[in-house]
Amino acid sequence: MQIFGPSSVQNTRAIAESIKTNAAQPTTNPISIDTVDQLDISRDAQYLMQIHGAPDIRAERVADIRSQLETGRYESGDKLNVAVDRLLDELA
Repeated sequence: MQIFGPSSVQNTRAIAESIKTNAAQPTTNPISIDTVDQLDISRDAQYLMQIHGAPDIRAERVADIRSQLETGRYESGDKLNVAVDRLLDELA
């Protein structure tokens, strides 16, 4: 096809003539793909799931501390020093 100017087109043909199509050939061996869904959970996620499953309050520890408070054995200088050190570490 040649185009000369805005309104002059030489040697035109219908679009259908210039496009040749090949009919799709049916396949005799369809490809079968077996798909399997898979979920991988990281170690960190597994650890977090264990933490969330743990009870919020350790009843045996609470009972032990109550017993120590009642008998006057819980408070000591060492425990106070540890508590202060932990508090300062957290604030820093």
